[in-house]
Amino acid sequence: MYELEINTTKRSQMIDITKRLSTVLHEDKTDNGIMMVFIPHTTAGITINENGDPDVKRDILHQLKEISPQSEEFKHFEGNSDAHVKASLVGASTQVIIKDSELCLGTWQSVYLCEFDGPRRRKIWVHIK
Repeated sequence: MYELEINTTKRSQMIDITKRLSTVLHEDKTDNGIMMVFIPHTTAGITINENGDPDVKRDILHQLKEISPQSEEFKHFEGNSDAHVKASLVGASTQVIIKDSELCLGTWQSVYLCEFDGPRRRKIWVHIK
């Protein structure tokens, strides 16, 4: 298992981690298999989405904010319940097929760390099988 650390800089953001995952894959020297990417945090997520137009990331974050805005109605004492809801919607993991020592992603796809309660230092665990 590999561990990546990423420092986020905003309360909500999507950070492309695809190049870091490719570096891990090349260190591992796996030809074919599956890469599992997992984030062990309850206010952040992992997803695969478009990398061609930065407005897509903005639109996703905007819509998640609409679905779960910060609110005084939440009872959680830390005041970040909106981040917990967003992380649950996005999910804590994804898988990517490995073929011929490369991540099999579509032309416009990247893997993203989704931060909902930053800035923070986040860990990402990567397992290759």
